Amino acid sequence: MTERNIHVQQASGRAVEDENVEIVERKGIGHPDSICDGVAETVSRALAQTYLDRFGTVLHFNTDETQLVAGSSAPAFGGGEVLEPIYLLVVGRATKTYNGERVPAETIALEAARDYLDETFPELDVGTDVIVDVRLGEGSGDLQEVFGEDGAVPMANDTSYGVGHAPLTETEQIVYNTERRLNGEYSDENPEVGQDIKVMGKREGDHIDVTVAAAIVDSYVDGMAAYKEAVEGVRTFVSDIVTEYTDRDVTVHVNTADDYEDGSIYLTTTGTSAEQGDDGSVGRGNRANGLITPNRPMSMEATSGKNPVNHIGKIYNLLSTELAESVVDEVEGIRQLQVRLLSQIGQPIDRPHIADANLITEEGVTVADIEDEVQAAIDDELAGVTDVTERVIEGELSTF
Repeated sequence: MTERNIHVQQASGRAVEDENVEIVERKGIGHPDSICDGVAETVSRALAQTYLDRFGTVLHFNTDETQLVAGSSAPAFGGGEVLEPIYLLVVGRATKTYNGERVPAETIALEAARDYLDETFPELDVGTDVIVDVRLGEGSGDLQEVFGEDGAVPMANDTSYGVGHAPLTETEQIVYNTERRLNGEYSDENPEVGQDIKVMGKREGDHIDVTVAAAIVDSYVDGMAAYKEAVEGVRTFVSDIVTEYTDRDVTVHVNTADDYEDGSIYLTTTGTSAEQGDDGSVGRGNRANGLITPNRPMSMEATSGKNPVNHIGKIYNLLSTELAESVVDEVEGIRQLQVRLLSQIGQPIDRPHIADANLITEEGVTVADIEDEVQAAIDDELAGVTDVTERVIEGELSTF
């Protein structure tokens, strides 16, 4: 046992891959909840970078209460219109005065939010289709220098925990990569597919059902035939890529709520359901690893928008995921690893109250065989915990 309180033990129960039923979800970047996550995290990075540039340290702030109120629209083949704009409110706290210098925190937040929306949603006119508002209270004076003195490891801001796991199951890989690739390589060539893509995976035994809800942008389809073609294109693409992640039988369903006879289809003007009745909030969607996984323990913390220096709700959820992936890569014989990190308020974040690793090993390998290696790998990752802060600010780690 190292100086850090690291526990390694055999997990109870079966590996998720062996369970009869597995459910996995991902809300795409255009889902109203994910819009809030993306804006909150972008504002967080902008504030952190501004503080570093001006003062050489990250000051106290949090922007993890961002909310979205849906607008209303009238989509139509060939191009509809937004009738009432989406309303996005960035809410939180920020240090606005430091060493006698004023910091335009709300202006920085507003610019960052607008830039993110412009870059992410090509069919959304930030000038007219969405109203962006910012309300940042003053950061707490006793929390402003959250790094501590002389570059010391920061102290935990709360008694809280983070949870991570590795490796991803086949169903988890399918769900995650389906959305990322539809919102990447596919939409690059097929702009009729909007950013609001929700993917639900269900594995029952060895059969996987993938249900995709994909917003279709009205200006790129001139009638029902073109809409059906767009939906079929998504189905074909997903049916092809899932074979890269599994040999199991997979059925792909797309826009299952459509009723062609009644003309009720998933047609949008902006590429997101936020234009028509779907509200959003930070933390109601994907966990820190980009998935919603009811077969696994998860933290309820909102990761996006939290201060990346000492806010455990952010750091430990990101770190536990990174840690689990790193240990599985480094130590042979692990079939499934679940990591829980618990902080204690006021204690250094590189020394959690407990780091708990639950293992399911490969056949022929016992926990005792690899316990020392696992402990050493976890200890090494914890020693570099402040790297997570730097990578978050640089935008290298996704929080949703």
